[in-house]
Amino acid sequence: MPLKTDYPAKVVIAWGEAISGNAKIRDWLIAHGYPELGLFSFALRNDDSARKWLMEHHFPHLMALINGAEGNQIAVQWLRKNGLEPMAKMARAADNDDDALVWLISSGYRDMAVIAEKMRFVKNQIEWDNNDVHRISRN
Repeated sequence: MPLKTDYPAKVVIAWGEAISGNAKIRDWLIAHGYPELGLFSFALRNDDSARKWLMEHHFPHLMALINGAEGNQIAVQWLRKNGLEPMAKMARAADNDDDALVWLISSGYRDMAVIAEKMRFVKNQIEWDNNDVHRISRN
C-alpha cells in the first residue's frame, strides 16, 4: 500500500493549524477525509490511542515523523529508506536541527518547513513542561 504524502495546499495549512492547537480545524480534518492529519496533532502530544490509530490505519510515515522529531534516529533512517527524505528532514528540523530546516526551505519545501517549525514548538513546549521544576510532583 503506497504511503499517502501528497495533500492539497489548503489541507497542509489546516494541518499546521491543527498542530498549533486549533481544535476546530483539527476536528474539520478528521471529519472531512483527513483523519490522519487531525489525529497526528494528538499523537504529537503523546496520545497513545492516536499513535496506535496511525499505525493501524497505514500511516507509519506519520508516526516515523513524530518519532524522528523526538530524536529517534531509526525513525529518520526508516523515512530515508522509504524514499521520504523531505519527511526525514522535517523530523530532524522538528528535533531542533536548524540545518535540516534550512535544507527544507532551500529545496522548495517551505510548507514542510512550516509544519516542522510548528512541530518543533509543540515538542519543545512538552519538553519544557516536563523539565519545569514547578510542575514536578513533590510526592
